[in-house]
Amino acid sequence: MSIKKIAFIVDKMPYKSETSRLALTHAIASQTVEIHLEDGENVEPVLAFVGAGVLNCIRNQKASDVYGVTTLESHIKNALLTDIKVLICEEDVKKYGLTEEQIIMDAEDIGADMASELVPFSTIMGEMESADHIMFF
Repeated sequence: MSIKKIAFIVDKMPYKSETSRLALTHAIASQTVEIHLEDGENVEPVLAFVGAGVLNCIRNQKASDVYGVTTLESHIKNALLTDIKVLICEEDVKKYGLTEEQIIMDAEDIGADMASELVPFSTIMGEMESADHIMFF
């Protein structure tokens, strides 16, 4: 079986543009592309938050109060629900003074088995190096 690995790298802050939301939407939708692949081929999306992108992963954001849009928390949880590997750069989490308790680490409340992973940037680089395609958002 052939795997096509796609790395979606989010390094933009949430809410000032649609880039973060598009990354999440594309990562989730990438699994539906299998209908266009040859027999035995499969897609493996990886979603990684680096730099200012880790700010997308803060739980309980009030985006609707401030910007009039839904938060990205539900999108991240939907990615976990669809078994997408979600990686969050631990160096950048520390850089922004965040703790693991402030970050969306799981989606158990909607039945997801997958959990986000706080990983060193070197792990994210490894995922990018092994990817067939890299998309930056």
